[in-house]
Amino acid sequence: MKTTLVIMAAGIGSRFGGGIKQLEKIGPNGEIIMDYSVHDAIEAGFNKVIFIIRKDIEKDFREVIGDRIEAVCKKLNVETGYAFQDPYDIPGEFPEGRTKPWGTGQAVLAAKDQIDSPFMVINADDYYGKTAYRKIHDFLVKGSDEFCMAGFVLKNTLSEHGGVTRGVCRTSGGYLTDVVETHDIVKTAEGAEANGVTVDVNSHVSMNMWGLTQDYLPMLEKSFEKFFEDLKDPMKEEFLIPVHIGEMLKQGRVKVRVLETEDKWFGVTYQEDKPAVSAAMEKLISDGVYRDDLYSDLF
Repeated sequence: MKTTLVIMAAGIGSRFGGGIKQLEKIGPNGEIIMDYSVHDAIEAGFNKVIFIIRKDIEKDFREVIGDRIEAVCKKLNVETGYAFQDPYDIPGEFPEGRTKPWGTGQAVLAAKDQIDSPFMVINADDYYGKTAYRKIHDFLVKGSDEFCMAGFVLKNTLSEHGGVTRGVCRTSGGYLTDVVETHDIVKTAEGAEANGVTVDVNSHVSMNMWGLTQDYLPMLEKSFEKFFEDLKDPMKEEFLIPVHIGEMLKQGRVKVRVLETEDKWFGVTYQEDKPAVSAAMEKLISDGVYRDDLYSDLF
C-alpha cells in the first residue's frame, strides 16, 4: 500500500548557510534533521516523499539535500516529488504589506495534487524519533477513516534555552478532543510554565506530526476559503493545521487517535540548541539506533 511522507520545508531561508536552522548539520557526515526523518519514514514503510518548499529556494534545496535524498529514494523504489508553497496562491486578493507566510495548512494544500494516498505531515526541522513513524504508518495502512497524531510528552519536547510553542492536547479514551496552542512554554525547577501559569510536563503535545487520509484535503481547502472570508488581521493571521483540526473536532467532523510516543524530540529552536542536538545524535549512533553511514541499513 502506498503511504506518503509530506515534509513542510517552505520556511527555510532564501540564503543557505549559517543561521538556517533546518539546514544545521547534526550528523557525523553532515546529515541534517531531514535526513533522519526520511530514513525513519522509509524504514517504517512509507514509500513516497514530498518536499514542500518555496520556488525561490528550489535550486539551493536540491543542491544541499534534495538531490542526495532523491538518489537514495530511487535505489529504494521510493517515489519523490516537490510542491511549492506560494503566498499568492490564496482564494482571494493578496493583502498589500503582508510578509508572513500563510502557515502549515496552506503548505499542505500546495501538495494536494500530488497526495494520492494516506499521508503523514511533519515539520522539516523536527527530529521525532522512530516510534511515531512506525505507529502512524501502521495506523494508516489499516485503512481507517479516522486520523491520528503523534502524542509527545511535553517534558520530552522542551528547550533548555528558551520558550517554545506547543499544541497542548486534551484527550478522552485515546482520542484527541482539543488542541490548545500554548506559547512561550519554559522549563522551570518544578517542571514547566507558560506566562506564569504551570503546565503539566506529562501532558501530550502535538509536534505537527499528523497521519491523515485524502478525505482531509477537501476539508482543508474549504476551511482555507472560510479563513479568508473571516480574516480580521491580514498582516498576522495564519492558517494552521492544529487549529483547523481543533475546529473540525468541535464540529464532530473528524476523529483523531492519539498515538503515544516516549521518544525525545530534538530541534534547533535556538542556536544554542545545536550542540545538545548533535550530542544526542552521537549517542543514538553509539547506541546503535543509527549507523554512521545513515542510509546503509535500508539497502
